[in-house]
Amino acid sequence: MAETPPSGESLLYLTDEQLRKGIEAMFFAYRGFTADPDRILEGLDYGRAHHRAIHFINRTPGLTVSNLLAILGVTKQSLNRVLRTLFDDGLVEARVGKTDKRERRLHLTEKGAGLERALSDAQRARMRAAYRAAGPQAVQGFRTVLEAMMDPEMRRQYLREEGQ
Repeated sequence: MAETPPSGESLLYLTDEQLRKGIEAMFFAYRGFTADPDRILEGLDYGRAHHRAIHFINRTPGLTVSNLLAILGVTKQSLNRVLRTLFDDGLVEARVGKTDKRERRLHLTEKGAGLERALSDAQRARMRAAYRAAGPQAVQGFRTVLEAMMDPEMRRQYLREEGQ
């Protein structure tokens, strides 16, 4: 006999065991979500910090270093190590700001855009398959859960970028 899914009301009262299973599902889903890009990055001696930087530079060409710092929530020293590697390997370039010459605005090179495409294609394929299997209502619910888990300032920034 198939189990009836819990109603929205009963989900407000999850047991610790149900929450633990959700946490584990999140860990395993994240491991799967990062597995394909990790394999690509491993051959290049890059890690997830490089991937995140490449993703957000691609998402917002001309992003300043200070804005990237805020998005990633890492130290300046840590970001500088990542950026130095990406500059040296010809994946990212810094252009002087048009209004403020002190600004360094980050852009992917053609080589960087190619790597970003390979990384994103792998993740989009996994997300597309999962979304297709779950259906539209589950996709919207999943997004709602993810947004609710974000720190308030990050959620505001994320929703602002989404145009909502």
